[in-house]
Amino acid sequence: MNEAPLRVDARGERLRLLHVHAHPDDESSKGAATTARYVAEGVEVMVATCTGGERGSILNPNMDRPDVLANIAEIRRQEMDAARHILGIEQVWLGFVDSGLPEGDPLPPLPPGSFATLDVDEASIPLVQVIRRLRPHVMTTYDERGGYPHPDHVMCHRISVAAYDHAADPDWHPELGPVWQTPKLYYSFAFHLAKTEALDAAMTARGLESPYAERLRRWPPDPAMQDRVTTRVPCGDYFEVRDRALLAHATQIDPEGSWFQIPMDLQLEVWPTEDFELARTTVETHLPEDDLFTGVADRAPTR
Repeated sequence: MNEAPLRVDARGERLRLLHVHAHPDDESSKGAATTARYVAEGVEVMVATCTGGERGSILNPNMDRPDVLANIAEIRRQEMDAARHILGIEQVWLGFVDSGLPEGDPLPPLPPGSFATLDVDEASIPLVQVIRRLRPHVMTTYDERGGYPHPDHVMCHRISVAAYDHAADPDWHPELGPVWQTPKLYYSFAFHLAKTEALDAAMTARGLESPYAERLRRWPPDPAMQDRVTTRVPCGDYFEVRDRALLAHATQIDPEGSWFQIPMDLQLEVWPTEDFELARTTVETHLPEDDLFTGVADRAPTR
C-alpha cells in the first residue's frame, strides 16, 4: 500500500496549517476544500473554534425541533466531531461563549461575558497557547470585517491577529510555551464579489435560477474590498468532501438551501479555487500565489 504523500518545510518537518474560526460549521463553509486538499497531501491541519455556537439559529427546517433547541450546545459539538472526521483534521475548542447575531434598530447589547465583549489580548491567550504548541507554518482567519458582520467573526479576526503577534513575543506570557513566529497569515474569502458574479452569470447562461441574484442586488459598492485576493488554491477535486462536511452541520445547513443549488460541474468550470488574501509573511513569495505554503514548503508532495 502506498504511503500518504507528505509535504515538508526546508528542515524536513511536516507542514502545519492552523485555521481559526468563530463557530462550529465555519470550518466547513470557509476553505474546507483547501483543507481537504492539504490533508490529502500530508499536511497537519488544526482548526481552533472560538465558540460553541450556542446562540446559533436552527437554519435547517428539519432540525427545528424542541429537542434540538434544548440541547443545541451538545448537538453542535457532535456535528463538529462528524465534520472533523470527514475533513481529516484535528480540532480544539477555545472555550468562548457565542455572542449571537443581534437584530433590531438600535441593535441590542451583546450578552455579558460573550466572546465579542471580551478584552482582545485576554481572549487571545488560549489561541497563543495553541500556536506555540502546534507551531503552524500558515494561519488563516477572517478579514477585519469578519467576512460578514457577525460580532464573533470580527472578534475572531481581532484575536487571531493579536495571537499571531503575541505568540512570537518572548516577553508575552512565556508560561504558554516557547515562542513561535508563524511564517504566513491569510484572510479567507468564502464569497467575494467576483466569484459571486461569475457563478451568478454562469447560472443565468444555463437558464437556471441563481441563488445569488438578490444578494448581488444588495451588495454594497466598496472599492476597498476589490482585488484583495492574492492566493487562489485549486481544490475542485475536494468540493465533494467540503459538501459532506457542511451537511454534517445539520442544524446550520439546509440540504435544500443555496449552498447546494450550483451544479458541481458548473462550480468546477467557473471557480475551482478557494481564495485568500496574504495578510502577513516573513518569507519571500511572489503574488499571485496558488499555494498557501509558497515560500515555506521545500518540495511538493512525494510518495
